[in-house]
Amino acid sequence: MPGVLVTCLLTALLVPAQAPKQDRVPAEGGPITITAIRHATFVLQHGSTTIYVDPVGGAGRFQGLPRPDIILITDIHGDHASPDTVRAVRKETTVIVCPLAVAERLKGIPNVRVLQNHEETVVGKVKIRAVPMYNITPSRMQFHPKGRGNGYVIELAGKRIYVSGDTEDIEEMRSLRQIDIAFVCMNLPFTMTVEAAADAVLAFKPKIVYPYHYRGRGGMSDIGKFKRIVARDPSIEVRFLAWY
Repeated sequence: MPGVLVTCLLTALLVPAQAPKQDRVPAEGGPITITAIRHATFVLQHGSTTIYVDPVGGAGRFQGLPRPDIILITDIHGDHASPDTVRAVRKETTVIVCPLAVAERLKGIPNVRVLQNHEETVVGKVKIRAVPMYNITPSRMQFHPKGRGNGYVIELAGKRIYVSGDTEDIEEMRSLRQIDIAFVCMNLPFTMTVEAAADAVLAFKPKIVYPYHYRGRGGMSDIGKFKRIVARDPSIEVRFLAWY
């Protein structure tokens, strides 16, 4: 048993270090470029369109990247929402899409568009739908109550991209269909276990899934184990990026 534990720990720690910071997925009109920034923060680029997801940590983390046309924010916690970072990275025309609880913390920042769960909006050629994200385990429900935060389904360049935000394996995730790219969280005590995340992914069957947001109070989640479980369905490709 100790040997198994050591192997799991090494897998969780070494796989991210070996992974790239950036990946590309073929799409209509050219590839979608995905840049991992840190933890829950990443950038999507396609042609002249740039989307920042949960930008935190200051403008320096985004050096060399275009300023965003769209900023998506999932929830109020500091690893997802940073008004100072939003002010630092936005440009005059940036549209910020977020739930009401986040918008209330962005007072004075223009072009904030509130989406509640199940609502949709279109920014340029990008369609965005807010999907629920919340905890269902009694001991975790205080972290992310239902209705406060948003996951998102983004339709970009003919691809449907799912961003889980901080959630457990809720029915709204399991019932998703035709997802090309998914970003799925897994960390305790705030979201869900590796096993729950993998089981949800096997249910909604994205073509490509990136584990992200996988560091918690207990350290790194075993994303190697996540990949081994998801491998039960060979139609789903697990890809790693260097988030930490």
